[in-house]
Amino acid sequence: MQGNKNSRPRGPHGPGRVAEKPHNLKKALTDLMRYCRKDMAVIVVALLFAAAGAVLTIIGPKQISKITDLITQGLMTSIDLAAIARVGVLLIAIYGCSAMFTFLQHYLMAGFNQRLSKRMRREIVEKINKLKLSYFNFHEHGDVLSRVTNDVDTIGFSLSNSLATIVSSVAQFVGCLIMMIITNWIMAGTSVLSTILAMMLMLVIIGKSQKYFVARQQNLGALNGYIEEMYTGHDVIRTANAERKVKERFGQLNAAVKDANFKSQFLGGLMQPLMNFIGNFGYVAVCVAGAALAMNGAITFGVITAFMIYVRQFQSPVQQIAQAMTNMQSAAAAAERVFEFLNEEEMEDESAKEKKIRQVRGDVEFRHVKFAYPDKPEETIIRDFSAHVQPGQKVAIVGPTGAGKTTLVNLLMRFYETTGGEILIDGVKTTDMSRTEVHDQFGMVLQDTWLFEGTVRENLKYNTPGVTDEQMKAAAKACGIHGFIKALPQGYDTVLSDNTAISAGQKQLMTIARAMIQNSPMLILDEATSSVDTRTELLTQRAMDRLTEHRTSFVIAHRLSTIRNADIILVLRDGDIVEQGSHEELMRQGGFYATLYNSQFEQAA
Repeated sequence: MQGNKNSRPRGPHGPGRVAEKPHNLKKALTDLMRYCRKDMAVIVVALLFAAAGAVLTIIGPKQISKITDLITQGLMTSIDLAAIARVGVLLIAIYGCSAMFTFLQHYLMAGFNQRLSKRMRREIVEKINKLKLSYFNFHEHGDVLSRVTNDVDTIGFSLSNSLATIVSSVAQFVGCLIMMIITNWIMAGTSVLSTILAMMLMLVIIGKSQKYFVARQQNLGALNGYIEEMYTGHDVIRTANAERKVKERFGQLNAAVKDANFKSQFLGGLMQPLMNFIGNFGYVAVCVAGAALAMNGAITFGVITAFMIYVRQFQSPVQQIAQAMTNMQSAAAAAERVFEFLNEEEMEDESAKEKKIRQVRGDVEFRHVKFAYPDKPEETIIRDFSAHVQPGQKVAIVGPTGAGKTTLVNLLMRFYETTGGEILIDGVKTTDMSRTEVHDQFGMVLQDTWLFEGTVRENLKYNTPGVTDEQMKAAAKACGIHGFIKALPQGYDTVLSDNTAISAGQKQLMTIARAMIQNSPMLILDEATSSVDTRTELLTQRAMDRLTEHRTSFVIAHRLSTIRNADIILVLRDGDIVEQGSHEELMRQGGFYATLYNSQFEQAA
């Protein structure tokens, strides 16, 4: 349940926004490596396979050099085909083993990627259930969804492709350097100079592009949040003719994603052509140096052949490392967002709270309750609220928008903690009980209906074990929806989805039936008949009367005609109880409640 919309806290950049935090991608990568410790053995083995595969590819050119020299020497006499065959078989074995090691490395990293993604998603979902409700007042749902999908996918893909690439490339780079120096130090020096230039350019580009990878993930999260919000309110947007405004805002967010994507991809993609240019330049330089040495008789033609392969193998790792570093930047930016979410402050651990109420009577007492949002302690929402509700009483909570009605229920359910005072159920403080124990005492019907994709039966029996079909149908009949459900294609086995033709009122009635089936000792009804037409409202009201019979119930009401039979009506104004009593008593007083009640009939007239 969300807090009262008018009293909902706002971030520094508007509702649902938080101030941007400084980014530390190096720390994010360190945290990511620490997070992967469970799979470290698999990662190490995969990286060893990657290094082994790279080393074997380095040995190959030396054997090709032997074949070249055998052919060159045999041109003047006869070619030793048997010797060439022996070297060829060895070469096939070398490259075959290299391919096998590379395959094993990819297989292990693919498994690691999926395990990592699965674990991250599971922990994010678990974290959602542990977060304080205030977190969702500051963050859009679409942004949280983006962390579960886009950011986790980015981390898995980037890590599985980049780690092995970096290791194999470094092994290949070092191995080629050693082999080139052994083969001919002059040509090796020529190649190294061009490579140093390439690495310097790579570091400059990485430094410049880092911020754009962060911006890309953030803007994508904001865009997803806005799309989710607009999709949910699509009907309102159409009826308000706000399509142009929505398109303009979407265009701005889309442009921000495009701009960040362009800059990150452009700078990241700039590495490849630069590396190619410098690589080709170094290749030409080595060819010239090799030709000069061959003319002087310092090296053989086979050495030049081997060296040309080494040059390509030497410069290729630099390009691969550049691309891998680009991917690691994406992984770091995504990991920062994921770990930021996983490190958010959770609700306190209540495993030590063992107080339970065995036989709930429904005696509820508010003692001088005060409340202010933690981020704005100076703005008190509930100032000094006291009330005593006897078991079985029906309590209506009324007042203008922003008076604190929904906030009061949030405090009762411990979605928020009181700033001062205390709330007791049957003489036990709610803070002495676990939240799970408190929630077990209440059934809730909210103004915003919630049905998941599943059968009607699964929705009605949601998380209530041991309910028979007869009990379920009795609740449906009491709410007047049994006939409607039977008329569905598969009756109670009809799968509900976005495409199922169910009105808002019928959805609301189904949530009321669900509360009946749960049969909790106490009830909270947040304008439960708001989506029901006048005829259905009468039927629903009778069902609600049966539902609340002998149960302590709290009814947040906007249509005051629906709570005339309440035992106590609490009239809230600016966080305080300004009046309380029955409907008749409050009307006789002619105070604030009477003004509210009469104004509704005047507006209806």
